Amino acid sequence: MRLVIAEDNPLLRDGIVLLLADHDIEVLAAVDNADDLLAAVDRHRPDLAIIDVRMPPTYIDEGVRAAIDIRAHYPATGVLVFSQWVETEYARQLLAENASKVGYLLKDRILGTDQFIDAARRVAAGGTALDPDVVRQLLARPSIDAGLARLTGREREILAQLAEGRSNQAIALELHLAHRSVEKHITSVFSKLDLPAAATDHRRVLAVLRFINKRGG
Repeated sequence: MRLVIAEDNPLLRDGIVLLLADHDIEVLAAVDNADDLLAAVDRHRPDLAIIDVRMPPTYIDEGVRAAIDIRAHYPATGVLVFSQWVETEYARQLLAENASKVGYLLKDRILGTDQFIDAARRVAAGGTALDPDVVRQLLARPSIDAGLARLTGREREILAQLAEGRSNQAIALELHLAHRSVEKHITSVFSKLDLPAAATDHRRVLAVLRFINKRGG
């Protein structure tokens, strides 16, 4: 895996570089601002960009705006936002059209290096990695989507787990359910969201997009 990092805190930036090197992950560039990030992505076309939300010069939203730009212009590059804050509207924009190759993790909730490395690899490979707090805030608005409104509490809980990028096995472990029970719930979610099996459509991604893009009334 080849990646670039944008993080203005030099200690954290250097620490991530060392961590990735320990896992045989190649860091092509490690920068501290959005302009250098975009230049590095354009030059190297990495598998993944790990990006802080707030960077120079204003420390408001430079990083996440750069992440949205990368999503739009370099779709082969996965984007993993790594922040202290949940910027809900920006998170929605990151996930607006495609829930693959994107992640949003909170710095103070990463409990171990394996969790971080697993999320990075999953996003680079085309998956999704969302912190549960991000998912909860995205879910805060009431839904006017008729399909989502039909879901039971358990089905909504499982859909939230899908949005975090979890596999069926991981969902079963997290919710203390049998693997077969998880499969049945997911099948029911697909049915209620009118997502029939099709060779060209990834139903898990489509379900997550419905979940993320719902609007409040």
